[in-house]
Amino acid sequence: MNSLSKIYFGLIISILISFNCYSQASLDSLNTAIEAKQLEYEIPKVNLRNYTLDFVSGDMVFKTNISEGQTDIKINGEDHNLVFDKGIAKLEQEVDFKGDLFFIEAADDSKLLYHLSKKRDGSYRLKHIPLWLSILPPLVAIGLALLFKEVIVSLFAGIWTGAFIAGGMRIGSFYYFMDSIFSVIYKYIIAALNDADHLSIIIFSLLIGGMVAVISKNGGMAGVVKSLSKYARSARSSQFITWLLGISIFFDDYANTLIVGNTMRSVTDKFKISREKLAYIVDSTAAPVSAIAFITTWIGAELSYIADATQGLEGFDTALTPYSIFISSLKYSFYPILTLIFILIIIYLKKDYGPMHKAEMRARTTGQVSSAKTSSDDEPNMEDLSPVKGANLKWYNAVVPVLVVILVTLLGLIDTGMDSLYGSLVEVGKIPASPGWSSVWSSIPFLTENGDPSFFVKMGKLIGASNSYVALLWSSFAGLVVAILLTVGGRVISLFDTMHYMVAGFKTMLPALIILTLAWSLAIITSDELHTADYLTSILQDNVSPYSMPAIIFVLAAFIAFSTGSSWSTMAILYPIAIPTTWAISQSQGLDPAAANELLFNVISIVLSASVVGDHCSPISDTTILSSLASDCNHIDHVRTQLPYAVTVGFVSIVIGTIASLLGGGLLVCLILILIGIACLFMFVKLFGKSVPD
Repeated sequence: MNSLSKIYFGLIISILISFNCYSQASLDSLNTAIEAKQLEYEIPKVNLRNYTLDFVSGDMVFKTNISEGQTDIKINGEDHNLVFDKGIAKLEQEVDFKGDLFFIEAADDSKLLYHLSKKRDGSYRLKHIPLWLSILPPLVAIGLALLFKEVIVSLFAGIWTGAFIAGGMRIGSFYYFMDSIFSVIYKYIIAALNDADHLSIIIFSLLIGGMVAVISKNGGMAGVVKSLSKYARSARSSQFITWLLGISIFFDDYANTLIVGNTMRSVTDKFKISREKLAYIVDSTAAPVSAIAFITTWIGAELSYIADATQGLEGFDTALTPYSIFISSLKYSFYPILTLIFILIIIYLKKDYGPMHKAEMRARTTGQVSSAKTSSDDEPNMEDLSPVKGANLKWYNAVVPVLVVILVTLLGLIDTGMDSLYGSLVEVGKIPASPGWSSVWSSIPFLTENGDPSFFVKMGKLIGASNSYVALLWSSFAGLVVAILLTVGGRVISLFDTMHYMVAGFKTMLPALIILTLAWSLAIITSDELHTADYLTSILQDNVSPYSMPAIIFVLAAFIAFSTGSSWSTMAILYPIAIPTTWAISQSQGLDPAAANELLFNVISIVLSASVVGDHCSPISDTTILSSLASDCNHIDHVRTQLPYAVTVGFVSIVIGTIASLLGGGLLVCLILILIGIACLFMFVKLFGKSVPD
């Protein structure tokens, strides 16, 4: 461990130990009231101030200086009504010896976190956990990963840090100290795997890995390389084809990442393009395209968040449907649009900068497409997936299974969406003549506010009701089956050997799936237990100008996505806060309706765009991990080389997004600003980029 690593690790441990000592000294008695931060409850008759909190005989006891009154309070997301009698209100709570976390949200938006546990002698232990500690787990994981360039141990350390804090920071007890370590496995990793969506991603990834192995061994991938070589005659053209494939598979970021990365890896290797550059193109054409396309697996969640957050806004135009709001916000999607164009700028100018330039020069001059670390015996590459001896290099052995994945995904989205909409129509009493697609499609207007919705609105409703995980499972399984049939039916490889190669393909996915599972486990701690996002949002949402909201929301969303590794969870967290807050500020400061609407559209797009920025920069992001996997690139190398590019585009995006709000927004303003942003990025790469041989 180098000196910088020792200082970093020692600092984290010192913070935890010192805070634990402080907390133990101030909370060493059972019946000693804990002075919490001053709260004020807005209730009809009284204001509740300076409450103290005890945990006595199985009851959570709130004490105050008022004689009577009542107020609402949330504990772990559940609403409770406190009724005070002689200054005391009680809530019955059950806790065990290991204890439970209680996240308390007051009526004045104050947020507090407590750990309550039962002692062996039957008494209770109560500890107040400051919310600022909630940012330590992701910081530990990200910091150690960047220091040591090893992500598995770093993620485990981040999860353990969170488990230690969530367990009440009982460092004085060896039993509880060890239990916090073991809980990483038996509690958080198991919880991450005990999730249907997570398991769907794991199985989808395994099936895609098996399919890629089969179509590689049967010569299909080599046939694709041979065919694409007609068009990919240089490093520049092969990068462009990779970009083109990336924007073509627009319907899902996971499918995009795994298909494009695995398909183009052999092509880019031929022209000595670094795996880091391939991973960057793959990653940066996945989420940005899925985020702004009209029909994707993202659209349902986006529309749901927008609908919930805009409902009940005083003075808001109720004629605006969630889909029309989403369409209106797309002109402010500066980061996704500029990222896609920035890749073209890099490709056209044949220039790179920062760690990416070093990686590209290494690949061009030495032919070593992966870093020395990735290529060493200490970290073996993926299984040998070169074609078997005597295999005919037929491109359709690879293209047909990939097309099956794409088509079955789209069919799966439509089919599951139709089933869901049929159930919704039954619930509202508008039962179609049959559960067939045509009957359900013609009945969709009954589920929209506009009785005559456009085609895109109906498609948005359909895809929004679909189950993308089921569709991806269908498609990956179908693609694997077709690959096996083509291989065995064409007598390229025997059935026995084909199964062997399929299992070998499963193995290639294991390292990334381990990282993915650990990242999910860390997300459970930061979002569900320690409420990292609640802390971050609470410190930035008051006393701001409406025109500064895009910049503030951008920074906040990017940091949350960076810390949690998930753009989806960031959207789920911020949309319910950012939309009503922006609207309320606009109304209170007298903005006219048109300007207020444009500002709201800007913020809606900013949440989405900045979530993708943070996701691109984070080493614990699932799509970043999958991009590394599909490109067979060392994960930390991918993060290090992509980070400067994402930050560059992100900086330009936040500047022009703020300018757009100051100028009142509008389509023409946004188009002009996008052109200015493109010009700035072009000049930046031209001036500061370094040439890479083609």
